[in-house]
Amino acid sequence: MCGIVGVLGKHEVAPTLVEALRRLEYRGYDSAGIATLNDGRLDRRRAVGKLVNLSDLLVHEPLPGKAGIGHTRWATHGAPSVTNAHPHQAGPVAVVHNGIIENYRDLRAELAEAGIAHETDTDTETVALLVRMHMEKGESAEEAARSVIDKLDGAYALCFLFDGEEDLMIAARKGSPLAIGHGDGEMFVGSDAIALAPLTDRITYLEEGDIAVVTRTSVVITDRYGNAANREVRKIQTAKAMVDKAGHKHFMAKEIAEQPTVIGEALQNYLSDDGTRVDLPQEALNFAAYDRLSLVACGTAYYACLTAKYWFEQLAGLPVDVDIASEFRYREPPIPQNTAALFVSQSGETADTLAALRYCDGRAARILSVVNVSESSIARESDLALPIHAGAEIGVASTKAFTCQLTVLLLLALKAAGDRGMITTERMADLLSALRGLPATINNALELDGDFKKTARRLAEADNALFLGRGLMFPLALEGALKLKEISYIHAEAYASGELKHGPIALIDKKMPVVVMAPKDALFDKTVSNMQEVMARGGKVLLITDRPGAEAAGGDAWITLTLPQIDPVLSPILYAIPAQLLAYHTAVAKGTDVDQPRNLAKSVTVE
Repeated sequence: MCGIVGVLGKHEVAPTLVEALRRLEYRGYDSAGIATLNDGRLDRRRAVGKLVNLSDLLVHEPLPGKAGIGHTRWATHGAPSVTNAHPHQAGPVAVVHNGIIENYRDLRAELAEAGIAHETDTDTETVALLVRMHMEKGESAEEAARSVIDKLDGAYALCFLFDGEEDLMIAARKGSPLAIGHGDGEMFVGSDAIALAPLTDRITYLEEGDIAVVTRTSVVITDRYGNAANREVRKIQTAKAMVDKAGHKHFMAKEIAEQPTVIGEALQNYLSDDGTRVDLPQEALNFAAYDRLSLVACGTAYYACLTAKYWFEQLAGLPVDVDIASEFRYREPPIPQNTAALFVSQSGETADTLAALRYCDGRAARILSVVNVSESSIARESDLALPIHAGAEIGVASTKAFTCQLTVLLLLALKAAGDRGMITTERMADLLSALRGLPATINNALELDGDFKKTARRLAEADNALFLGRGLMFPLALEGALKLKEISYIHAEAYASGELKHGPIALIDKKMPVVVMAPKDALFDKTVSNMQEVMARGGKVLLITDRPGAEAAGGDAWITLTLPQIDPVLSPILYAIPAQLLAYHTAVAKGTDVDQPRNLAKSVTVE
């Protein structure tokens, strides 16, 4: 959530700051601002809404200077407003902040005792006011920043700029990601590599509790204990971090279209050269050593875990618990002996998932993760991190990251089945062959885009929708409902088909579209019975199935969309495509902001 950028440059930094913030728009925000140093004095510009508003303001009120910080804010403490927008300034210090300062009320009380009042509703202003107070007592900029950082409870990524300090930025992280970019006589700070990719390909990721003192030619990092810390300078692949729509109207459309390619890359990285076995690129992992697997995630990644539960239990005979990270961390569950814990996160920085991982550290026999960002906190703190190779995902609604997560989780389940002796050689060969053909099958499904677009126009007229699925299709029904609600703002709920008679059937009327995800598998006949119950009550069934399913169901459904036939084990990955296309085209038909839906952030790095 939110985005931070800082530049100690050779040239005017305002355009660079705005462009870097534009690359962080995918995180979600409702206001933006920058501060620069000009002739040793801080000045700032802030605007509510999209970055174009800040850009317009800067045309009329330019902000010169070769050192600056910028921020896109997603409101937590205080409504979106110019007053609450970052950077916050108090006398000689300006600061931008991601996260939540949990003890800000206590700190405000300390300020009040000193006769210092606050002007905003934010927790961040408290940081700036405290630094000013310490500087007025004679502390240097660095000393004051360290004194205040020591007082902070909660999560934060901070970047400071000071009057009279043209060659100094101070950055700190705890709970929220932050990186230092190394240039030639220039230095940069950013929330992630995407923001800094056009500026440098050399990145240092700050660790938990680090404080960095940055000049144009150096960075000195100390750890949480105040000791000098030698953090690695990593070479990033800037091409993978570059962000554009490649001719598509929205990032989401581009990322849906990229799925055959990125799934193919994931398969290439996790299958042997001859494609006949799962071949992990890192250290050995033998699932025969574990009696239980605990899967933890949030949002769409949680639905990927629900799907993987079926795979691990049915294919490998390995018992699986699945938890929402925010519930897991506070429930403090006992971790049985010989339990492996697996955490799934696109960003690798999801706050609740990271906290759950830290709870399991020292309790679980092994910490595994499935992530899209190999340098993320979750990846670094895992015993074994498995990248999904989806590339940068900019649309807030996850698409290619979800299907790549599913692909990697299925490969892990197949490895577990082999390790535990639960699958025949022939069945393993069949499933791996089907997986190798999956990108082509998804391409065939994407060719049905016109049918989904036409259907979405009708779906856009609804105020509510239900999604139903059985077995492996139940998590996909949950994902379909989530996609629809988060970008089209149509209220949607999902249920296991067998639960229909236990309450949800009361919602059925002639206005209620019911999306049924049902390939012709072992549970298909039971799903058809549920469809008949819906249609008998006037409900409008939108059936998504394959050709055998369409023939078996007859022509009574409101709309039938027919996908290519595939092995039922792989069906969740394929059926993610209609869930995405329906939501996308419905949102376009309704005119919503597809890539940046209201109130949502791409990466949830605070509770």
